[in-house]
Amino acid sequence: MADALGLRVLSAGGGRSAAEAPWRPDLAADEDGGVIASGVVTTLLDQVCGMAVSTAGPGLYPTATLDLRIDYMRPAAKGAGLTAEAHCYKVTRSVAFVRAEAWDANREDLVASAQATFMLSERSA
Repeated sequence: MADALGLRVLSAGGGRSAAEAPWRPDLAADEDGGVIASGVVTTLLDQVCGMAVSTAGPGLYPTATLDLRIDYMRPAAKGAGLTAEAHCYKVTRSVAFVRAEAWDANREDLVASAQATFMLSERSA
């Protein structure tokens, strides 16, 4: 899904990650082609959260999203792509906890924020 949407990883490591979703006409929520669809926002936030969990410690955690709550604060600006950052702030034996934010032009004016939990599998060697 990330490849189909053209998501691009900006950074990943130490329990943090960042990625961007470029604006494309085929990702617009309406026929006018103005605003990026909310499904793109959801996918971007899920991806950055999962990447943050995967890099939260030595080795990689294979993960599965248990819960993803997104608060949409406003639509993205017309013709604008999005950037998102996530931070995995707690890892237990079987669950990781993450917070993330997404914005277009101004990080101080968020498009959405997310709170997520991920199930952890055995670390890969």
